[in-house]
Amino acid sequence: MSWALKAEGLGKSFTLHLRGGVTLPVLRGLDLAVAPRECVALAGASGAGKSTLMRCLYGNYGAGSGRILLRHGGAEVDLAAADPRLVREIRRETLGYVSQFLRVIPRVPARDIVAEPLIARGLPREAALRQAEALLTRLNLPARLHELPPATFSGGEQQRVNLARGFAPSYPILLLDEPTASLDAANREVVIGLIAEAKARGTAIVGIFHDTEVRDRVADRIFDVIPIPEAA
Repeated sequence: MSWALKAEGLGKSFTLHLRGGVTLPVLRGLDLAVAPRECVALAGASGAGKSTLMRCLYGNYGAGSGRILLRHGGAEVDLAAADPRLVREIRRETLGYVSQFLRVIPRVPARDIVAEPLIARGLPREAALRQAEALLTRLNLPARLHELPPATFSGGEQQRVNLARGFAPSYPILLLDEPTASLDAANREVVIGLIAEAKARGTAIVGIFHDTEVRDRVADRIFDVIPIPEAA
């Protein structure tokens, strides 16, 4: 099977400075490969390291050991060893991430937040704004909110802006952290549809889905993140 994203021997530990410099291992020797058109759902007990793995795969956390390989610009790149400039380029062109919470940008309208990654890729501004508005409408965000900054939006409304921003660029690889956590049934269906369409385009997806119904409908397989014993 060809892969779009692969972790090899991935390890990550944290140093607890308030506890005398104790080292807390979270991931050790983890191997994961995700193919185009595949959605892999991360499973495991709370604290097992699912969110840590997602942040490593996006480059927010540096890997303590191992490699994070992805296909970018026709080449195989190790994200764990990439310099910041290359990481920014990868995030612009290849790797998207939808977190649970929108990083609210003061005074910037919702539609501009969604359009920004499209404009960064070279799409003309007006075309990017039209695409952003269409996606926000599909996610049932009222048109009157498109021109408003999301700072005062509800949690569910902010999440829909976040989802629109993540799905708009059609990234080859997409990381989803609880994409339906704050959504009602109707909008969960929209997200399930967006995931299905992304897979059909060839996107490789890694997600955390605590909603088991959503997970069972979108995931092609489940990857168990096993916690490291405290004595290890």
